[in-house]
Amino acid sequence: MAIAHLASLPLAEELRLQALRPYQLLNTMQDETFTELVRLSAKLFNVPIGIVAFVEEEEVSLGLNHGLEPGLDRVSRGETLCSVALLNEGTTVFENLHDHPCDLVSPMLVQRLRLGFYAGRTLRTAAGYPIGVLCVIGHKPRSFSEAEAGLLERLAAVVMSLLDLRLHLQQQPTWNQRLWEAIYARIDSSVTRLETLAALASWEEEDGPTAQSYQDSAREESLRIIAVLTEQIRALRA
Repeated sequence: MAIAHLASLPLAEELRLQALRPYQLLNTMQDETFTELVRLSAKLFNVPIGIVAFVEEEEVSLGLNHGLEPGLDRVSRGETLCSVALLNEGTTVFENLHDHPCDLVSPMLVQRLRLGFYAGRTLRTAAGYPIGVLCVIGHKPRSFSEAEAGLLERLAAVVMSLLDLRLHLQQQPTWNQRLWEAIYARIDSSVTRLETLAALASWEEEDGPTAQSYQDSAREESLRIIAVLTEQIRALRA
């Protein structure tokens, strides 16, 4: 086992892996809701890659992703920044991986994917066990504000709630497919709106008032989608 891997092992690893097992099947599900969810995550932060990563014993499973190259479903735990993010209570951010790489993981995957920016928030079960990470990744270095860290935290809570809900629904003889489809539709419409706002902003002068207005609208949409998804999750649980 690599030194980087040893450095990225959380406490109570055996209990953590037990907590992870029920969620591992979700990683292989062909569920459009989760497909759109990781796409939404990338669009909310205007980066090309969004991932719900499950951190297993020796590997990290990246099956729920938007923007990764085809076939990149699993990587060694010692190569991914998600292994580092898993250890943190808060949000893990690397604003400039070109100039300031992470020494706790092998640089091979970062270099292969030409990563310049990484922000990840740990996904924790109700019992507090870290099972994975919601991360957004870019090729160019960029700053990451406290407001964005707060948004990622709220989005990670939504992701974990949806994972728990989907796990719960799998065990039910019947469940409300219509409401689950409504969650997908709301995510899909928000992604479309965010893409439109980003396109409109790109046509304007970067620091001009019109571009700023589009950016403000995108932030409002980000908060709106999280609030709506939270309410829809509650409705499905009722």
